[in-house]
Amino acid sequence: MPPKNQMPSKAPVHQAEGITPLLGSLRQLIAKSRQQVLRAVDVVQVQTYWHIGQHIVEFEQGGAQRAAYGRGLLVQLGQALSVEFGRGFDATNLRHMRGFYLAFPIRDAVRRELSWTHYRLLLRVDSPEARQWYVNEAATQNWSTRALERQIGSLHYDRLLLSQDKAAVNAEAQANLAALDESPRAFVRDPVMLEFLGLPDTGRLLEATLETALMDKLQQFLMELGKGFAFVARQQRISTETQDFYIDLVFYNYLLKCFVLIDLKTGPLTHQDVGQMDMYVRMYDELRRGEGDNPTVGILLCGSKDQSVARYSVLNGSEQLFASKYRLILPSEEELRLELQRDRQAIEEHKNLSIEDDTP
Repeated sequence: MPPKNQMPSKAPVHQAEGITPLLGSLRQLIAKSRQQVLRAVDVVQVQTYWHIGQHIVEFEQGGAQRAAYGRGLLVQLGQALSVEFGRGFDATNLRHMRGFYLAFPIRDAVRRELSWTHYRLLLRVDSPEARQWYVNEAATQNWSTRALERQIGSLHYDRLLLSQDKAAVNAEAQANLAALDESPRAFVRDPVMLEFLGLPDTGRLLEATLETALMDKLQQFLMELGKGFAFVARQQRISTETQDFYIDLVFYNYLLKCFVLIDLKTGPLTHQDVGQMDMYVRMYDELRRGEGDNPTVGILLCGSKDQSVARYSVLNGSEQLFASKYRLILPSEEELRLELQRDRQAIEEHKNLSIEDDTP
C-alpha cells in the first residue's frame, strides 16, 4: 500500500492496458476527418473557380463594348481581387479559371473527385476526347495529381490508341505509378488551396531550414546596402499555365527603377536553374513590370558548400543602356559570394554550438 496521502503513480498513457486498439481507432477517425475536410475544400474550390470562369466568359461575350476590354480585363480583375482576396486571384490564375470553364462548360460534367490541381494539369491536354478520358480514369482510379501528371506526360492515352497490346501498355503504366514517391511530402496540399482559403505566407510552407536562414540574412544584407532596395515579397508565387514556382526574394530598386529577383539554390548550379531564372525574369517583365520600369534583374545564387556563385539575368532590348547603372548599384558577384559564404558558415557554427550545448 502506498503511504497515506500519497497517490499511486500512474502508468504512462501509452503503456496503459488495452489502449492500443483505442489509439488505432482515434488515428483512423482523425485522419478520415481531415481527409473529408480537404475533400470538401477541394469541391468548393473547383466549383468556385468554374463559376468565376463562367462569369468572365459571359462578360466577354456580352457585346462589342465588353469585348473591347480584351486582355486587359483579366489584369484589371486580378489587381482588384488580389488586393481583397490574395494573390490566388491574380490575372494568371483568372486565366486558368477562364480556360477551365471553356474546357468544361457543363458544370455537371465536372467530377467532384478531382481537385483544382488535377484540372490545372488537364488543361494542358489539347484533345477534348483525351482530356475526358483522363478525367474519367483519374476519378475512377483515384489518381493523385502526380499520377495524373505522369500519365499525361507519358502520353498514356495516345499510346493506348495506337498499341495492339493494350494490356501491356496498362501494365507498364501501373508499374510506373507504383514507383512514384508516396512520402508525406507528396501529400502536402497545393499552396493554391491555402491561398483560396485566405491563409497568409503560404509559400513559406515550401522553404527548407537552411534556405530560410540564408534568406533571412541575405534580405537583411541587401536592405543594409543603402542602395535603393525596397522589399517587395518573399516566396512570391509566379505561375506558368500548369505549374507554380516561388521566387525566394523580390525587391524593387528605386534608383534603377526595376524589380530585382533573387533565387537561392542549396546545391550546385545547373543549366536548368539558369533557364528557370530566365523564365522568372521574362514572366515578371510581362506580368509585373510597369510602363516606367526598367528591365527586371534576376540574381541566381548557388549556396553549395564548395561553390558560391551568382548569375545575373538582365534581358530585353535596353540591356546595354542600363548595364553601367546596374554595376554601380547592384552588389557585385564577389560581394554576394562572400556574403553567402559568411552567412552559411555562421549558420553552421551556430548549429554546431547548439548541438554541443545540448550534449550531456
